Amino acid sequence: MPNTPVLKFGVAGVGVMGRNHARVASEMREFDLTTVFDPDAVVADGVAAAYEAAPVTTAQAFVDAGLDAAVVATPNRFHAEIGVALLEKGVHVLVEKPIAATVADAQRMIDAAKANDRVLMVGQVERFNPAVDTVKRAVADDEIISIQVTRVGPFPPRMGEVGVVIDLAVHDIDIIRHLTGSEIVEVQPQLARTRAEREDTALLQFRLDNGVIAHITTNWVTPYKTRTLQVATKTKFIVADLITRQVTEYFGQQPDGSYSTRMLNSWPAEPLRKELEAFARAINTGEPPAVTGEDGLRNLEVALRCLGEA
Repeated sequence: MPNTPVLKFGVAGVGVMGRNHARVASEMREFDLTTVFDPDAVVADGVAAAYEAAPVTTAQAFVDAGLDAAVVATPNRFHAEIGVALLEKGVHVLVEKPIAATVADAQRMIDAAKANDRVLMVGQVERFNPAVDTVKRAVADDEIISIQVTRVGPFPPRMGEVGVVIDLAVHDIDIIRHLTGSEIVEVQPQLARTRAEREDTALLQFRLDNGVIAHITTNWVTPYKTRTLQVATKTKFIVADLITRQVTEYFGQQPDGSYSTRMLNSWPAEPLRKELEAFARAINTGEPPAVTGEDGLRNLEVALRCLGEA
């Protein structure tokens, strides 16, 4: 973006996702990565040194670091506390999904962003997956009948504080809302727990207010990683592999049940970079962010309904 100031940028929480944000932001001309926060001094020092940033080990020091924009990638229960403090300090915030641990905390962040005229964007990175974008364009002028998403794999090396609904299905709840432009009105969840303290298997069925039906299969018990998106419309059936980013369209069904097929172009791009570019663009243009705080709140509401916690 020509003639726009470089934004002083920080990352709060440099676990796996936070480190990725630091890596990508350090390569972008829109940002100057100046500050890294993690309560673990060794972790903070290591990531900061890798990107020539200053490490801090308290949230207050991070809030007081004089930033223009920040990513909040801490555990979910801290999102609102740090996010609101940053927004009230005049810092634009990109908060990792889910937006917060509770709907009330999500609303606090939305209110703080509005009160301080700051951008609040939610890090639903799959929105920026080139395969999802290709599917979105392919169904733009068609009537969607159903959506099925499969997001499964083995147990993560280190268990977090949440189960598969918050950790994984929130991605797909957002994809469903994004593709349809509609809200989920009916939820039929089936949850199971085998090895984790929280649910590690979920079969989630939805009906949207425009009549589309959707299904998410997600778990941590499959020995291999799969990420697929299938969309049926009035005239076609589209299958996208969200890992390889291969998208296939089946169309022109014949009386014998056969279809014609074609591959759809999915342009190579790193989703996280596209997400951070969208964040910078919202800051610099004043346009609404690609994934708003309200989007994040809606996604969280649906996830909590699936868990019986709404």
